[in-house]
Amino acid sequence: MGKETVDHKALAACMIDISSDIRRKSLNETGLPPISNGMLEILRVVESHPGITVAEVAARLGRQLSNVSSQLRELVAVGMVTRVKDASDKRYVSLHPTDESRRIKTLLEGSWADALIAASARLLPEEREQIAASLPALERLASFLAEPEQTPAPVVTAGVGRPPRDRSGTSPGALR
Repeated sequence: MGKETVDHKALAACMIDISSDIRRKSLNETGLPPISNGMLEILRVVESHPGITVAEVAARLGRQLSNVSSQLRELVAVGMVTRVKDASDKRYVSLHPTDESRRIKTLLEGSWADALIAASARLLPEEREQIAASLPALERLASFLAEPEQTPAPVVTAGVGRPPRDRSGTSPGALR
């Protein structure tokens, strides 16, 4: 196998910087009230997966269920997400984007694109071509990163991490 040609640390830092700067530069252009990164992440998951559950959103984002639930209540209150109870099982609630969230997504994505257009105008033509050529690979990379985390089931091994017990049921050295 050949030597790795990508500096993954530099790529990751660059992608985080680009994302942060795009959001910062485009926020004022939309006239929208600020949307936290956490809420935006939730919105994007719900829009990409209509009918998803709160637990599934939390799993996809690798976040605590209680935090996601709290932010979803806010998104429901401002009309960006709807909750739909299953007719046969009232405990099951699916999440759906609203027309308002779709409108906001369109505004934000347009503003993000405008920020990139303005910045990339300062690049050399061949640099813009390199970015354009890398877009399919970056989209695939994004899809892999967007997959829910697969957490393996915990392995339970009897007695691991605990001192052995004597026949009386107490640990050696325990006060009696």
